[in-house]
Amino acid sequence: MEFLEPITLAAPHIYLSALPFAPRNSKISMHFLKLFQKTLTVKRGQMEHWSEKCFLKLADHDDCVTSVAFSPDGRHIVSGSDDKTVRVWDAQTGQSVMDPLKGHDDWVKSVAFSPDGRHIVSGSDDKTVRVWDAQTGQSVMDPLKGHNSFVTSVTFSPDGRHIVSGSLDETVRVWDAQTGQSVMDPLKGHDSFVRSVAFSPDGRHIVSGSTDKTVRVWDAQTGQSVMDPLKGHDDCVTSVAFSSDSRHIVSGSHDNTVRVWDAQTGQIVMDQDSCVTSVAFSPDGRHIVSGSHGGAVRVWDAQTGQSVMDPLKGHDSWVTSVAFSPDGGHIVSGSVDMTVRVWDAQTDQSVMDHDSCVTSVAFSPDGRHIVSGFHDNSQSVGCSDRSECHGSSQWP
Repeated sequence: MEFLEPITLAAPHIYLSALPFAPRNSKISMHFLKLFQKTLTVKRGQMEHWSEKCFLKLADHDDCVTSVAFSPDGRHIVSGSDDKTVRVWDAQTGQSVMDPLKGHDDWVKSVAFSPDGRHIVSGSDDKTVRVWDAQTGQSVMDPLKGHNSFVTSVTFSPDGRHIVSGSLDETVRVWDAQTGQSVMDPLKGHDSFVRSVAFSPDGRHIVSGSTDKTVRVWDAQTGQSVMDPLKGHDDCVTSVAFSSDSRHIVSGSHDNTVRVWDAQTGQIVMDQDSCVTSVAFSPDGRHIVSGSHGGAVRVWDAQTGQSVMDPLKGHDSWVTSVAFSPDGGHIVSGSVDMTVRVWDAQTDQSVMDHDSCVTSVAFSPDGRHIVSGFHDNSQSVGCSDRSECHGSSQWP
């Protein structure tokens, strides 16, 4: 159990029962233990120093936090909210570094930093995409208009020159990040809502997942579909991502499967049953992590499709978001059960958890910090990316 916050914030009023769990070399232990020598003794798991499992609670949003992301240098956090604002925070102190970024007229559903960290992009239910100066918070151009329905997913290209957005209007759009102009006709082909979009790391392709049960791959330069739709899922595709070498695509679906596709041929190279809400590749591309409606987190061999360890169990409800740390050594998962858990990717042990309704989680670039979004309008930073939790059997 983690006593860091209550102990450090209220040391003069410390509960005697919590004292044994404070690290031996902490100021609290060194001062109080000699006064209470007959307290409980921790035989196993006693820390020498406070662990880096500290949390900062960022709680200035006035409604549900829908999306969070770290800046490329790990110094700042951007968050989008149903309160219609975007906020930028200092990742070390948890302090807001500027006034809320206001301009959207409806819920903000997706946010991302540019690769150089100078700009922020946001997508909203007001059907627009906005680009902000990450230093000043000022809008750098007029809203990017063109979508006819809610914008569900936004991200920058690897070189930062373009922005891709997906929408409930069934299209994917590509924008010039400097001018805000659409650089090509809308990418049309999906027969239902576009739920997730991503650029390949080499910048050559865009992948999109849709409620029409398909995954599509597009040429990022021409907007042309490069192959037939990737069919195999039997329900809404909720999450898509490229492997680090751009050779494979992973998709998760409400049909309870994780599928891995050859990005060149569109052939299925892995197919596994798991009630899937979120998927991600490990940095080396060798493994895939998936989160499920049942509360389990699973790790798969990306080549064989075999589970590489027992399911990571601990969540009591849907896992809404999963991600590998940049070094591949840990997995972070967020859940409707109001916890974030961090797992050792090698041993399957849970190494950290905390309470709050979690909607989104991501590692910082250096792997030392975790940011999470909560359904109680706050974020938390744990010192060591989008999904929504609703009171229904599945979120949109």
